[in-house]
Amino acid sequence: MQRHQAPFRADVVGSFLRPDAIKNARQQFAQGEITAAQLRSVEDEAIRHVVEQQCACGLHVVTDGEFRRAWWHFDFFDGLEGVERYDSDKGIQFNGVQTKAHGVRVIGKLRFGDHPMLEDFRYLKSISGNAQPKMTIPSPSVLHFRGGRKDIDATVYPQLDAYFDDLATTWHDAIHAFYAAGCRYLQLDDTVWAYLCSDDQRRQIRERGDNPDELARIYARVINKALEGKPDDLTIGLHVCRGNFRSTWISEGGYEPVAEVLFGSVNVDAFFLEYDNDRSGDFAPLRFVRPGKQQVVLGLITTKNGELENPEGVKARLAEAANYVDINQICLSPQCGFASTEEGNSLTPEQQWDKVRLVTNIAEQVW
Repeated sequence: MQRHQAPFRADVVGSFLRPDAIKNARQQFAQGEITAAQLRSVEDEAIRHVVEQQCACGLHVVTDGEFRRAWWHFDFFDGLEGVERYDSDKGIQFNGVQTKAHGVRVIGKLRFGDHPMLEDFRYLKSISGNAQPKMTIPSPSVLHFRGGRKDIDATVYPQLDAYFDDLATTWHDAIHAFYAAGCRYLQLDDTVWAYLCSDDQRRQIRERGDNPDELARIYARVINKALEGKPDDLTIGLHVCRGNFRSTWISEGGYEPVAEVLFGSVNVDAFFLEYDNDRSGDFAPLRFVRPGKQQVVLGLITTKNGELENPEGVKARLAEAANYVDINQICLSPQCGFASTEEGNSLTPEQQWDKVRLVTNIAEQVW
């Protein structure tokens, strides 16, 4: 069964490798050699080209590649009222490599406000042609998880209940603002659910005084509250990511520890799930996906390297997953974006597009 609405049988997570034109323009802007308007003009042209490339690969969905961002999440947080970015003591530790030392903290009442990424989406929509433009933003749980209580001003939010209420309201307002801007396909990117699957991360959560199972229930409530009143013609997906920085990762472990709460109670329209290697576990947790209610977009094609997967092997894994969830509730995508940060993963642009074409070719054969 083909799908003519989001998520599509062949879909993408969002980010693409930054072209040299963007890298050079960003450096020139940082050095004061070009203006913000000139930088945006370079970005506009690069985004127009990446949209054309996605369509040429057979996709019916397009993103802006996250070309205007340095990070998949911090740039969005920067645009929220009540949030401040700061230079932290150390970066985020991945498997053998560390990111730049940035963090965010809540210093005032959370509000969505007049967010600059609304205009970013409007531009994408204006050039998307017959393809479905998809906007990607971080999930609300991401803003809370990494810093927790210590990065939330206690004079602003003495009690975390009020903070979580405002967190949900902020994303509720974001959802409706993007809808008003013409968005009908929105993706929430979320590393936290994967951390809650990891024995090591769960240990660290307990050591800082939190209960990982209680956090799962809190985050499910926050997301569901944000989704209240969602327009029927707006598709919202949740991408669960185990970390993606220069082809490295953070967490490992199957979805079983969170499956019943995540798949059984979070009211998104689609789950984008990483399943590109053994770190992701087996398909058994998919038994909690509600029949007929939601789509499961399986990330069976890795973005961590350029080696192409065997199409027959991917088809076999799709058939295996169908033992736990109806094949007509399954779609296919790369496991993550190709450049969750501006540094990008360790593969070439040509290998990137070969991966995307592999997704569309397999989807066409299976469905």
